Amino acid sequence: MNPKANIYFASDFHLGVPDHDSSLLREKKLVSWLGSIQHDAAEIYLMGDVFDFWFEYKTVVPKGYIRLLGKLAELIDNGIPVHVFKGNHDVWAFDYLTKEAGIILHRDPVERVFGNKTFYLAHGDGLGPGDTGYKFLKKVFELKFNQFLFRWLHPDIGTKMGLYFSRKSRIANVAREQKPEYKLVVENEMLYHYSQSIIQSSPYIDFLIFGHRHVPIDHALNNKSRMIILGDWVTHFTYAVFDGNKLELRKFEE
Repeated sequence: MNPKANIYFASDFHLGVPDHDSSLLREKKLVSWLGSIQHDAAEIYLMGDVFDFWFEYKTVVPKGYIRLLGKLAELIDNGIPVHVFKGNHDVWAFDYLTKEAGIILHRDPVERVFGNKTFYLAHGDGLGPGDTGYKFLKKVFELKFNQFLFRWLHPDIGTKMGLYFSRKSRIANVAREQKPEYKLVVENEMLYHYSQSIIQSSPYIDFLIFGHRHVPIDHALNNKSRMIILGDWVTHFTYAVFDGNKLELRKFEE
């Protein structure tokens, strides 16, 4: 039996907020989790918003996060593929993480087959009905011309601006208070309706896994398919693991 048989999923770390010291504590906890799973991990999927703000200039990236980036590079060098989905907070990750550490980057949803189960994977932002304001803003952020314009800001100015707005954000306030923000009514969620539409067209999918919404949810869509929302590493410290037979949501306790 292959000892490295587990597939791990986690999301929404939002490193960088609410301040350096608090972010560093969460980063160390994340690195500790990665160390605890490396003995049996076949692949690792970080499903978005690893950083609360990230922008890559041609020759400059935001400083910090060396413990996490070093750990991810170590895992990859030891043969464990690491996938990172670009979320709405770190959509401006381009090729640095791939070239420097070997991370496999995704922005669009992907399907994967593990064992005899089919997974549908996405960060989750902008999916489902409604939220037209954000969907428009998402297109603005992803336009190469707008990225080109932002790159003309000096890195000290651009990064300072990004972190300033990050530290004023809703997520930063949640991190300061250290308590979950809200509970979800699953049937009211855009990702629930999006998942229903996906399994109508692709009924063979077993698990639909998302980040973005910050609340851990494991919800049966029918007698075959389940929707998993991974929670976060701001207040919940939750993740999912698939062992080849079953998928479970767990909480990391050091």
